[in-house]
Amino acid sequence: MADVTLYEHPLSPYAQKCKIALREKDVAFTAKLPDSIGTGLAGGEFRDASPRIEVPALIHGDVTLFESTIILEYIEETWSRPALLPKAPAERARLRMLEEVMDTHYEAITWALGEIHFFKRATGPDADRLTAAAAEQLAQAHVWLETHLADNQWFGGDMFGYADCAIVPLVNGAAGFDLGPKATSPLGQWLARANERPSVKPTQEEAVASLSDMAQVGDLISTGQFKRQYRDHRLEWMVRSGGLDIVVDGIKNDTIRFVWPFA
Repeated sequence: MADVTLYEHPLSPYAQKCKIALREKDVAFTAKLPDSIGTGLAGGEFRDASPRIEVPALIHGDVTLFESTIILEYIEETWSRPALLPKAPAERARLRMLEEVMDTHYEAITWALGEIHFFKRATGPDADRLTAAAAEQLAQAHVWLETHLADNQWFGGDMFGYADCAIVPLVNGAAGFDLGPKATSPLGQWLARANERPSVKPTQEEAVASLSDMAQVGDLISTGQFKRQYRDHRLEWMVRSGGLDIVVDGIKNDTIRFVWPFA
């Protein structure tokens, strides 16, 4: 079997869901942190695999992939046991829908919290206002997630699977800002179960261990050496939640010129 390399950052929820899936399937892989990550200057094998210069990127023999959903689907289709998706098309679609919502709505909120609390992109009343908006929306998201969890042990029923891989990194991220689900709630109990799994526990431990690097990243941001990643869903959340000035200042102070990534 060809070697598997996953370019990642331990705090990236997109990379985390891929690592959890690989570990669920007992696929041996090498996790690598790209050189010069976040500067827009990374090159070599990682740049070849991920022309957007974003993690995660997967290399499996002569296969190179970027974009976490595509990687997650490739993992499911390449290593079929244990299956992370059920056989019924409607249920498979529901679980993929949950992943999409987490990737494009929930992640925007936890990303903004990192901007505020790790990197001090907003302080004082502005930080308080944005954090309050995030708290309100996360509480609503948790209610919505519980409707899909229902009385089941996992989002796919009795089987830890595709949606759990995608949801647990982001809910852990919210919990890291003290905005996770209540421990006694159905979602809080699900999170506790998930965090004890052999696939999730080391992934979460790796994320927590990397938190000490955030102060250094904050320094790089303040000097314009760290490239901002304003994906469309993140940008929308910041604008709609009153953080437009933060976005404008961040782009204005970004000294790295934008280039078409697929050149």
